[in-house]
Amino acid sequence: MLTVDFKHFPLKDGDRLLDLGCGEGRHAINAYIAGNIDVFAVDLNPSDLAIAQQRQQPFAENSTAKSFHLQCADALKLPFPDRCFDKIICSEVLEHLPDYQGALMEIQRILKPGGTLAISVPRAWPEKICWSLSSAYHQVEGGHLRIFDSQTLNRDIENFGFKRYRRHWAHALHSPFWWLKCALWHQQDQSRLIRWYHKLLVWDLMQKPWLTQTLEKLLNPIMGKSVVMYYHTEDTV
Repeated sequence: MLTVDFKHFPLKDGDRLLDLGCGEGRHAINAYIAGNIDVFAVDLNPSDLAIAQQRQQPFAENSTAKSFHLQCADALKLPFPDRCFDKIICSEVLEHLPDYQGALMEIQRILKPGGTLAISVPRAWPEKICWSLSSAYHQVEGGHLRIFDSQTLNRDIENFGFKRYRRHWAHALHSPFWWLKCALWHQQDQSRLIRWYHKLLVWDLMQKPWLTQTLEKLLNPIMGKSVVMYYHTEDTV
């Protein structure tokens, strides 16, 4: 399930792309498949990196035109030189970090002039419902530390020298799913309704039926669970 839309974040041959906080590799792997680029993906969780490595293997190519690299690294101390990436994805990461502005400073340091950045975070009002329904939702280890107001976050990002060129919302059908999980937090493993809804989301992901795809597009501006923002460095504006 991709949150960043590569139609708005086009890849060019020879790009060096960083997926910062890659998790199990969904964006990094799709970027590797989509273009002749060098993909670097970092995360603090070794288990997630192992899953990402396993999932990438069926798509691995013996080619000098592209490469795929995984590394365990801290978003506040990235092991890369200044101005070395053409593109950076940071999807559903900043809400987990105590010092998210420190991560933005590192992004500013390693992104090339003329580079592009895609950032997504949970949208404020669906997230507030989750927090109100279950304190455990955000108090678990590695949980969400804050609820972002997208306008405030945008100002923070632009203060680091970026200029937003597009914004959209994503995953509207996931909002009710998480509200259900939060409302039934301690019984979610036994809930038939949650199991049914999960099957629906998997079916939508795998089959991409017209009905649910159209419904999500219509609902995303209203109740999309994530807000996705795309930036150029100010050098290009």
